[in-house]
Amino acid sequence: MVQPHPWIEGYVRAWNSNDPDDIAALFTEDAVYYTEPYSSPWQGRDDIVREWLGRQDKPGEATFEWHPVSVTEDVSVIQGVTTYPDKTYSNLWVIRFAPDGRCREFTEWWMRHDVK
Repeated sequence: MVQPHPWIEGYVRAWNSNDPDDIAALFTEDAVYYTEPYSSPWQGRDDIVREWLGRQDKPGEATFEWHPVSVTEDVSVIQGVTTYPDKTYSNLWVIRFAPDGRCREFTEWWMRHDVK
């Protein structure tokens, strides 16, 4: 069974490094990445790397806390909170894994917390 923990550690490492090799290592060649549930996905590892780098955060700019909601042999659902200096998001990630532990489909559901 694929465990989400090493993959998420790799995701956070890539998020903070913005290294194309770190990003590429997370995904299969034909992976799809939905930045929102009903948007057109980034298609293929090269597109995912390109789009990620086009929207990159500064290293260390955000923190990410998470816990698994559901883990099966090929899919994990992760609930998290991403905190930036000026905003916070609740996240729900649906990660579909290939047998080798790389992601073949990733969908982000995110909501910005109200600013009071």
